[in-house]
Amino acid sequence: MAPTKGPNHHLNPDSMHYSRESPPSVVAQLSHRINGIQRLFVLTGAGCSTASGIPDYRDLAGEWKLTPPVQWHDFVNKAASRQRYWARSLIGWPRFHNAAPAPAHQALADLDQTTRMNTVVTQNVDDLHRRAGSRNIINLHGLLSEVVCLGCGEYSSREHLQGRLAACNPELARTSAPAGPDGDALLAHSAAEGFSVPNCLSCGGLLKPNVVFFGENVPKSRVKKAMDELTRSDALLVVGSSVMVFSSYRFCRQAKALGKPLYIINRGHTRADSQADLKIEGDCNQVLPELVRLLTPAA
Repeated sequence: MAPTKGPNHHLNPDSMHYSRESPPSVVAQLSHRINGIQRLFVLTGAGCSTASGIPDYRDLAGEWKLTPPVQWHDFVNKAASRQRYWARSLIGWPRFHNAAPAPAHQALADLDQTTRMNTVVTQNVDDLHRRAGSRNIINLHGLLSEVVCLGCGEYSSREHLQGRLAACNPELARTSAPAGPDGDALLAHSAAEGFSVPNCLSCGGLLKPNVVFFGENVPKSRVKKAMDELTRSDALLVVGSSVMVFSSYRFCRQAKALGKPLYIINRGHTRADSQADLKIEGDCNQVLPELVRLLTPAA
């Protein structure tokens, strides 16, 4: 019989079926397992930041909630795609920039104070792990707070570019729209028509947020650094990610190839469910603080 999925079901590591075991007992079980290791590798995703007001991309089945974001090839080759991206970013950036760390970020920062934490590899581009106090962080997909010129390679501040975007498009700058993932805004495509996109002040080249777009490759050096950290770790904990994209799923696959335990805390389906030694299906902003409380010795 196929396993039943739902928010109140948890992966039983012994039978590899979903069970109706109560969340506290599953969290205690995961705490017991992690207590027995020395170095923990944590992979985080959008679920960590939803409580910070930053929407995620996928539903509980791992499917896109909305139209997929701008692709790398389109951004580089189509002026209309760049207009769409920067018009929506102009509206969405202030909300994204002002987001504060959520309980999941703080819980990982608290865990970082113990000798058990090894490294955090995050797919998020919001820098909230660092702001919460985590130290050894690999920003797998880059940081939205940085802008890079595709012509001369010069880096600049996204906050500085916000002023230029607003000055070039004053009417749209006064517009509001619902928040989208990663600093996006749910703005109609027609609103981006005629949008003026500033170019690099140094060479006139195309400006791009310093993040890995969908369809773009993560830099090899960044992947190698993360893989080296995983090799030195004793277990992989996935937090708030469906790991549907290969750039993150590869760490789950490598952990199992190395014989390391794989634990998952996530709402809904993940690509690595069948490989998990234990999965807690729940909101990581609720589950993770309780897990860290059980793992952290009383003062």
